[in-house]
Amino acid sequence: MTPEELSPGWLSSALMEDDRRLIFSSEALEEAQESVSNVFKPHRLDTLRGDGPLRARLHSVGLGKVSFNRLAYGREVCIDPERLERFYLIQMPVCGQAEILTDGRAIASNETLASVLNPTAPLEMRWSGDCDQLMLRIEREAMELACSRHLGHPLREPLCFQPELRWRDDPSWFHLIAYLARLLKESPGAAAQPILAPQLEQLVIGTLLTIQPHNYSEALQHGDRRLAPRHVKRVEEYIEAHTQEPLTPALLAEVAGVSLRTLYAGFRDFRHQSPMDYLRQVRLQRVRTALQTDVGSSSITETAMRWGFTHMGRFSQRYRQVFGETPSETRRHAGG
Repeated sequence: MTPEELSPGWLSSALMEDDRRLIFSSEALEEAQESVSNVFKPHRLDTLRGDGPLRARLHSVGLGKVSFNRLAYGREVCIDPERLERFYLIQMPVCGQAEILTDGRAIASNETLASVLNPTAPLEMRWSGDCDQLMLRIEREAMELACSRHLGHPLREPLCFQPELRWRDDPSWFHLIAYLARLLKESPGAAAQPILAPQLEQLVIGTLLTIQPHNYSEALQHGDRRLAPRHVKRVEEYIEAHTQEPLTPALLAEVAGVSLRTLYAGFRDFRHQSPMDYLRQVRLQRVRTALQTDVGSSSITETAMRWGFTHMGRFSQRYRQVFGETPSETRRHAGG
């Protein structure tokens, strides 16, 4: 398939010919804002130049933790979601332009330059009147879980991608989008298949982790976990199995069968952190899982203390740094 085949007209028929994928079509600003908010997140939407009505429309199809969308407003608009918070968003214009300000960087997105937007970064967008975009929404939890599994350990900080992607120039990404579009055209029921949809989800996530630079690219490329010495892996396994117990550096060194100096050197060289930092990461992830699954059964303070955090100020600060939201926001999202 050539880039010319991914024209707006071809994509319209390939991706969205099934009316069941149409979420809304409207000329009303409030209706467009509410409908897009329901699929993505609440945001501010303002029209800019021009006196005519909106010609907004949104199509969407779910693929597990990933959704494939096409959105256009038909007028120049300004979009302010503040932060995406719970998902990554890849925007690929098939026509028109989008001016994007994210995390202090300005991106002039067009038919060749896509934007990869991170959950924790401040975000403002301005779309031209003829802007028509393909959009992949990827749940943050699924993306970061896939990254941590490939690394072999929890993430030390939020996964952040470089925001510019030349989506038609990268063969892996371009042919992935072409494949998804053709599959959804020729096999409309594929997205609802319980075995196929998760495979498509992981194909999208794995391809993005592979082709788009991010803050864990080097670690994934060099395969930290395979190279680490046995005593580092032994301590990681022990921490995973005894996370709730009082663990000290001396105890971990004894478990590893090496000196404290050797233990710390191994973690520094192969994990770029100390063993106690690794322990805190695992405990933070256990707290997050508990807040997401045990809604209302215990307070946030009780949950944090159960996993070894006694200073609530430092705990909350570190939690927000790692997950991009406060513990109370995690619980509210789970409850909602």
